[in-house]
Amino acid sequence: MSLQLSENALKVLEKRYLKKDESGKVIETPEELFLRVSKAIAAADKLYKKTDSEVNALAEAFYNAMTQLEFVPNSPCLMNAGRELGQLSACFTLPVEDSMESIFETLKATAMIHKSGGGTGFSFSRLRPKCSVVRTTGGVASGPVSFMRVYDAATEAVKQGGTRRGANMGILRVDHPDILQFITCKENNKEITNFNISVAITEEFMRRLAEGKDYEVIDPHTKKAVKRLNSKEVFDLIVKQAHKNGEPGIIFIDRVNQYNPTPKLGNMESTNPCGEQPLLPYESCDLGSINLARGYKKTTSGNFEIDWDKLKQTTRLAVHFLDNLIDVNKFPLPEIEKATKLTRKIGLGVMGWASLLIRLGIPYDSEEAVALAEKVMGFILNEATKKSQELGKEKGTFPAFRGSIYDKKEGGMKMRNATLTTIAPTGTISIIAGPCSSGIEPLFAISYYRNVMDNDKLVEVDPLFEEIAKERRFYSRELMEKIAEKSSLKEIDGIPEDVKRIFVTAHDISPEWHVRMQAAFQKYVHNATSKTINFPHEATIEDVRKSYSLAYELCCKGITIYRDRSREEQVLNVGTTAPKAQEISVTAPKEIAPRPRPEVIIGTTTKVATGCGNLYVTINVDEEGRPFELFTQMGKAGGCAASQLEAIGRLVSLGFRSGIEVKSMIDQLRNIRCPSPSWEKGQRIFSCADAIARVIEKRLVNAQEKSEALETSMVAMKHSYQDEHLLADLKHADIVGVCPDCGGALRHEEGCVKCHACGFSKC
Repeated sequence: MSLQLSENALKVLEKRYLKKDESGKVIETPEELFLRVSKAIAAADKLYKKTDSEVNALAEAFYNAMTQLEFVPNSPCLMNAGRELGQLSACFTLPVEDSMESIFETLKATAMIHKSGGGTGFSFSRLRPKCSVVRTTGGVASGPVSFMRVYDAATEAVKQGGTRRGANMGILRVDHPDILQFITCKENNKEITNFNISVAITEEFMRRLAEGKDYEVIDPHTKKAVKRLNSKEVFDLIVKQAHKNGEPGIIFIDRVNQYNPTPKLGNMESTNPCGEQPLLPYESCDLGSINLARGYKKTTSGNFEIDWDKLKQTTRLAVHFLDNLIDVNKFPLPEIEKATKLTRKIGLGVMGWASLLIRLGIPYDSEEAVALAEKVMGFILNEATKKSQELGKEKGTFPAFRGSIYDKKEGGMKMRNATLTTIAPTGTISIIAGPCSSGIEPLFAISYYRNVMDNDKLVEVDPLFEEIAKERRFYSRELMEKIAEKSSLKEIDGIPEDVKRIFVTAHDISPEWHVRMQAAFQKYVHNATSKTINFPHEATIEDVRKSYSLAYELCCKGITIYRDRSREEQVLNVGTTAPKAQEISVTAPKEIAPRPRPEVIIGTTTKVATGCGNLYVTINVDEEGRPFELFTQMGKAGGCAASQLEAIGRLVSLGFRSGIEVKSMIDQLRNIRCPSPSWEKGQRIFSCADAIARVIEKRLVNAQEKSEALETSMVAMKHSYQDEHLLADLKHADIVGVCPDCGGALRHEEGCVKCHACGFSKC
């Protein structure tokens, strides 16, 4: 069977996954990528005395599963398997002990992991609270939140190129003295931006909450109670903040440890960035997802049903793949290799759940869908367990088997892996496997516009909807355009009611059904489940509270909610009312044209010492205070240097006059290097271009200009990225911003933001 990839899948692979030469030219085909990965992972069987023919047969089976898009491993595996870096894990957790040495050793390890393409999770609960006395120095502690800011700044500095970007999870126990500061630490959406945060809720807290009683907070250094807090007031604050901007989430930490497979190794304190993978300190986990959108077959009656035989085969092969991955992985730290191989945890999940339900004609928000979720995930866990037991007998159990929950069962379950299942965000891999819905999330849009050459609008329609519309003979371009203008089919005429019922989108579904679906999968998931509980903008704080309580009642291990338009940077929204000041309409975008020069302008001239001499940068603004033009002058410059400086000045001026976002220009000019860097007031000046960027930032970037920069950035994006999701697509309710890589629409999915156009994701 030949590899059939969508246009988006090819674009994502070329941008982020395929090998490139030193000039950035792609030198690998998608088929070669999957062959590289399958050979590298199958080679692990050589360690267990398998013959070359057996290894080759396994590699072929892996290759077929991936090229038929039935199973796809996590992104680091696709990027790095069979290559020099060889780091194949997606998620790690690191310990943060109550000492400067531990805090900064962990920070160093974090940088190494981010550099290799992984995400990190931490519990800051061991750190002594803010303002407590440090006896060794006589000073006072700065507290967990201050060190989170240090980690956040380090993550910002260690970018992960064009592949994956640093992401962190910060967790604090609800009984830590600094819990109130932690709950509100992301109240400003511009702070601690490289962290998701979650409160570790204890069973004791939930009991106190049910009784309406106060609870004790404990100094982790002295182990003594230092004060009492009102449980309802703390829970109310968590809910209020989540309603405001989606954070913090909640992790039911005692429930997580109730299912800890290796309690003798210690308690789990933290998770990976999206919360679906609780781990012991220094553990990593290898993730992969079965594509349920490929897991059905047509019956003799012409209907569709789940292909259980294929699902069984894919599950067993995926377990073998993920177990092998542990043996060929090149771990970023020896401590991580030791901890990971001690338990050999894997996380097999699913994607394409909503696509499968649609194919089967089952509404997402229905009892039938919830029941089927339990049946499908139960089947996967059962087959995964059988395969892990087979591998355990053949290759040996995980080293920490003695004393594990499996060892205590009658006769002992000779498991190869301490955990088997996880529902992870599928991010870009669901684009590669597409058309395929993300993870266990519902659809986010049925139809949207894509701009092509000459600004002609091309309607992109969900393939299953288009197929059914044509079969049922209600398809028309006009109808698809009308759907593209909406985020739901509810109010659109001309679509049969049974079709509307099946093609429900995220905001058609009540939060209760979102939670129930998460809980259904969680019943058969060893680790945890990544799922965003979507709320409409008008949802109340009480609505959020009910969902948090329901998640606890239904035995979820955690919950993340997102209320539409609840973040300041979400500037594109659906609604019939007039947009507020921070909301920008994209229904009638303007073409970019430079503003004419006013009669009088004023400006400033800044002197910067560069390696080529003193550079004078003049920035002029118009009568409304908007940047208009930039001039440069260097006394010693002549020839090419003078002409290049003039060229930079002209282009920056053109950007100013055309309304291009100032920060975008700064990003383009900053850190450009020349052979003669210099120092200016303690700052490294890499080149004249870098110096100009620093002057622009110093003189123009301030809080008063943010709203204008945001408005003009959308105009610039429309002009610059004619190939991406724009116009009506950007008005859908789940859009939370603009992709920094391609200018496409960022959607809030599975606790992350994701661009379906280029594969960019940030958790």
